[in-house]
Amino acid sequence: MPRMFIHLDKLAYNAAVLARRCHDQGISAAVVTKGFCADPHMVEVLENSPVDYLADSRLENFRRYPSHNKPRILLRLPEISRASEVVELCEISLNSQQETLLALNQAACAAGKTHGVILMVDVGDLREGIYYDQPEKIWKTIEFILSLPSLSFMGMGLNLTCYGSIIPTRENIGRLCGLAKEAEKRYDISIPILSGGNSSSLHLLYDGQLPEEITNLRLGEAVLRGYESAYHQRLQDLQTDAIQLEAEIIERQYKPSYPDGEVGYNAFGERETFTNIGRRMRAILAVGRQDTEPSGLSCLTPGVTVVGASSDHMIVDVTEAQGCQVGDVLRFSMSYGAILRGFTSQYVERIYL
Repeated sequence: MPRMFIHLDKLAYNAAVLARRCHDQGISAAVVTKGFCADPHMVEVLENSPVDYLADSRLENFRRYPSHNKPRILLRLPEISRASEVVELCEISLNSQQETLLALNQAACAAGKTHGVILMVDVGDLREGIYYDQPEKIWKTIEFILSLPSLSFMGMGLNLTCYGSIIPTRENIGRLCGLAKEAEKRYDISIPILSGGNSSSLHLLYDGQLPEEITNLRLGEAVLRGYESAYHQRLQDLQTDAIQLEAEIIERQYKPSYPDGEVGYNAFGERETFTNIGRRMRAILAVGRQDTEPSGLSCLTPGVTVVGASSDHMIVDVTEAQGCQVGDVLRFSMSYGAILRGFTSQYVERIYL
């Protein structure tokens, strides 16, 4: 069985360093727990860290939280059918639709609560939010939120890189800042939260280029991997090996590098491409695409390269590596996608260090 090794002390260290970086610039830090499916051991570490909020896209994950020391933010736009659960489990949610806001207001009123709302603005990545060139629609939505007695207008936010791969810049983040400034003037209000994106905005924070109006960041990959997600560069003051995966070699054979026969589709309906580099020593590991994202794994043993994978077998080239016998275990660093799938799989054991 493949195993993930989770260094809780390194997770705590990354969270604390990022929180301090944010706080030094007057920014609150929300750590995103969806990348590890709100694993209770890891959430407990974060609940006792200096971060300001915990955030997730799945209501089911909030129910796994072992304690409630931090305010919770729902990242995925709420489903109207689950408005009562949103109000029960979260203090704040990201929103863009008036129909959903009305449902949240009704649910909050019924529960005797006031629910916080962050209005999302799409500044070019084409995921959630009202598009930034529709200011009148933005003003009408803000007016609607302010008119609902059981909702509190907490702020505005944006998301970048997750869908359209648009890099955060002072210019596109500035679009949100300009709209927020106009909203404060129009409605004589103060907007406490201006959320400037996720780990892809960290290159701006580290370079001192994040617009000064931004008061919040939502951080997932940087806490787990120590990398910012715009250019995938390591953040030098963070730990990069908080989570690693290992799997056992179950076959080692000398084989051609190009399949023999007519090439069709693989088990996932994909057409693979192959390069003929002659016969190679290949090993198969007891891990596959049902367990993780093999393309997001990098072996820590020199000379080992990932060739490909099916649902439960991963093939690596060990021609240039020392050892690598059947029964040996190889350890890998993991991309964000590999970590996410690893925590989602029931077939990966978790070892806490």
